[in-house]
Amino acid sequence: MTTPTRSRGAILAIATAGALLLTGCTAGDPAPSATPAMDLPFGPSTPAARGPVEQVTWMLPAEPATFDFDIDSGAAENTVFANVCERLMAVQPDLTTVPHLAESAEWVDATHVVFTIRDGVTFHDGSPMTAADVLWSMQRHAADGADESDEYANVVAMEQTGDREITVTMAQRDAIFIQAMAGNGGMVLNPRVVEAQGDAYGSPGTPDACSGPYTLGEWKPGTSLTIEKAEHYWDASREVLADEIVFRWADQSAVVNALTAGEADGSYLDSPASAIPLQSVDSVSLAQGPSTNAWVLLATERGPLADERIRQALSLALDRTGIATAAFGGLAQPWKTPIGSGAWGYEAEAFQAAYEELEGAPASPSADDLAAAKALIEEAGAPDEPIVVASDGGSVRNVVSNALVAAAQSIGLEAEIVTIPSAQYGDFYSDDAVRGQADLFSDEYYISKNDPVGFYKNGASTATVNFVGFSDPEYDALVKEAFAATDDAERADLAIELQRRWVEATPWIPVAQSPSTLALRSDLTGVPSSAAYLYYPWAADLGTAQG
Repeated sequence: MTTPTRSRGAILAIATAGALLLTGCTAGDPAPSATPAMDLPFGPSTPAARGPVEQVTWMLPAEPATFDFDIDSGAAENTVFANVCERLMAVQPDLTTVPHLAESAEWVDATHVVFTIRDGVTFHDGSPMTAADVLWSMQRHAADGADESDEYANVVAMEQTGDREITVTMAQRDAIFIQAMAGNGGMVLNPRVVEAQGDAYGSPGTPDACSGPYTLGEWKPGTSLTIEKAEHYWDASREVLADEIVFRWADQSAVVNALTAGEADGSYLDSPASAIPLQSVDSVSLAQGPSTNAWVLLATERGPLADERIRQALSLALDRTGIATAAFGGLAQPWKTPIGSGAWGYEAEAFQAAYEELEGAPASPSADDLAAAKALIEEAGAPDEPIVVASDGGSVRNVVSNALVAAAQSIGLEAEIVTIPSAQYGDFYSDDAVRGQADLFSDEYYISKNDPVGFYKNGASTATVNFVGFSDPEYDALVKEAFAATDDAERADLAIELQRRWVEATPWIPVAQSPSTLALRSDLTGVPSSAAYLYYPWAADLGTAQG
């Protein structure tokens, strides 16, 4: 599913450039910095481990709320249960997907997908996984109101058509569907465990219903949660190195302090900026990897930005390099599109080439960019009222908002910042009244699939997050065509055209892509440094650097 975040690659070098020193950090956030970028290792994974490890303490950005993923899930829940539950397909450290609990997944005609279920899989209670269990799980995920039901939007029927076979019937081709089964919508649960727990399933004290290399251990609400190596994991080909992971949670400053003091062994950092104070800690190693995450400024339906020329002008004048340096210490990258390059899960060279040709979102505005922006404003006419950009008072959003104000002023527009309490900030996605307070709000956005089509559907005229009302019948037709294109090269061509049209119309202003950032005790290694940790059993690969 497409996932907005509230608090919070192609493998490109991290850009460094001049500083834009802006203020406004809160006491609880790692400070923004104008320090030049660190030279961190960048890639899908850290070097392979050479030996096992008994127990590791791992920090999360928050305590998990539930492990019933049909109710809700976020980074904390996914980081833990990527090791416990398995899906029909599996995300790999390079963000590609491969068959897993499904031995294969194939389109047999224009509207039917057949999943062949792997034999020999057992759940943690020892019972064998059956095709009936898979069908039950998919139907649960697809039910009205279930958190993953949007992945099944084109599904009209699912049935068991053999001892190890599930056939899914679609209203139309859906090229994203098989990939989506590597996310939580493809998670296979043990119905007997889920039904025995009733409404309590997923809460502290209840067992997991999964088949992964780890089982859920003790969950002490407010304190810690433990996962343990599964005693009889069905996949004998996978070596499981870490015996036990103890998860604790804290805000990012406390996470940094715990890693610095040696009280924690690792964490996938909530913001790249948290790596800055850790760069001088000898006992901690840092790495970054590809993700689909990107910071963006979303235009609302409030008024002035309904004219795309105003949006285009602001995009031309925005100093993305300054933001990347001031907000992320150079550990994020100025970016032209609203989705990170980790989404380029196929035809990566074609996406890279198309990205480089994009115009309208410079890393730093040139004199020509500013002149073009001013011409757009003259043509459109300046809004009567100041443009209002929202911040929640946090360090990153303050930097982005100040940069937007500076961009507006550089092309003759008035702009100001409104501060929305953090507790309400997420309501920008759901509450008209909150959106009515600002013309733009910033956020970090990511998708669970490594396919840009999974993002660019957000530009369709009927998309729920198309707040500014961007409407282009040709764009809508391209979205439908791209979903139907099961040939990767064909779909990439369509996605690239959607990308070009999006950047030209700028319903959201792209700001920076933010890679996955890993902090790890120096004598440990093996885990992905990419955003695969949200869906890949990373703990199984975690071990010592020396045998």
